[in-house]
Amino acid sequence: MSLDNAAMTVFGDSMSGNCLRVKFVAERLGIPFEWVETSVMKGETRTAEFLAMNPAGQVPTVRFADGRILAQSNAIMLYLAEGSDLIPSHPWQRALMMQWLFWEQYSHETAIAVLRFRKTYLKIPESELDPSLVPRCRKALTVMNNHLARPREYFVGDALSLADIALVAYTRWSHEAGFDLANWPAVQAWVRRIEDDLNIEHAQ
Repeated sequence: MSLDNAAMTVFGDSMSGNCLRVKFVAERLGIPFEWVETSVMKGETRTAEFLAMNPAGQVPTVRFADGRILAQSNAIMLYLAEGSDLIPSHPWQRALMMQWLFWEQYSHETAIAVLRFRKTYLKIPESELDPSLVPRCRKALTVMNNHLARPREYFVGDALSLADIALVAYTRWSHEAGFDLANWPAVQAWVRRIEDDLNIEHAQ
């Protein structure tokens, strides 16, 4: 896919895995971009200016050089990676990648990312946290570990795909949600592998 080498602007919060996955994809594919730090905690996604761009008031939001706006991390990643090796060319492999993208947003992000945010950023006491979050996080990590332990180096096929990038974004911060990935060794090894593939610093 060609973006005509015109820089896009990514409005993102660096504490958000949803935002960083867009950054990871752009950097991996050599797509130029400007990062505009947009703090959720400071209410910067609720300003009139931001809401005029994205009425949902969420990051990441991308503004392209021609003025087009795109939101939702998976939609942005899929658009940026169109035609690249981050999206499998075989229909079945591509469907498996999409399966993991949907699962991540429905069963993974809603557990690990939510618990991390409430513990680390909102400082909610353990006694006041939703008691369902911990078992949901453990279940998500176990599903991942079982899939990778077959063994597999990547979630789909034998190469890095958007499935890995989507899943690693919050999994690498599991310790901030209170989970030691040593208890899920296949996941721990995979996180290190994907961080190395993306040339990003190890989270732990």
